[in-house]
Amino acid sequence: MMTPLDLSLAVLALLLTPGPTNTLILLAGAERGLQGALRLIPAELAGYFLTVLPLALLGAAALEGLPALRIAVTLAAALWVAVLAVRLWRLPGPDSAVRAVSARALVTTTALNPKALIFGLVLLPSPERLGWNLALFAGLVALVAVFWAAVGAGLGGAGQPRAMLVLRRLASVFLAAMSLLLALRGVGALAVSSYEVVHL
Repeated sequence: MMTPLDLSLAVLALLLTPGPTNTLILLAGAERGLQGALRLIPAELAGYFLTVLPLALLGAAALEGLPALRIAVTLAAALWVAVLAVRLWRLPGPDSAVRAVSARALVTTTALNPKALIFGLVLLPSPERLGWNLALFAGLVALVAVFWAAVGAGLGGAGQPRAMLVLRRLASVFLAAMSLLLALRGVGALAVSSYEVVHL
């Protein structure tokens, strides 16, 4: 069983890794400032718990019982992240009132984040400590969100339309690359799974 310190370090390492959710929080910090971005933390928590809580309650046995779950979520995430990338690229100029990051987009992106599978199926399930693990997880999610929002706010997008446009375009390219990587991973896993079924 992992100690609280081991769990904290594992969760932090995974949460800090750049990904779709962190990209959106960073963008929110750039366009809304730190305080505005912090208001999106409940949306990120809601997104994670939509996926993590049912999986953590099912326990790690779900990983063996539902082998297609990881593939399905990975492919769905790839599609959604591609949609986000296109939306970011096609947003009107930063002078408009349209914001790149909405609470709804953040909830959806986070619920489909493949990291949630690892949290829900591997790191958090524990018959004795599930409540504590989920509380610890929520605190770490908020802490990491503050970090990425502060990084975004520090980039100074607010009041600098050209800088904000460049940041949105870079985020769009990053998300497109991540979508391709997720799609390749999902298709590869699907091919392996199909091969194993055929050769059973």
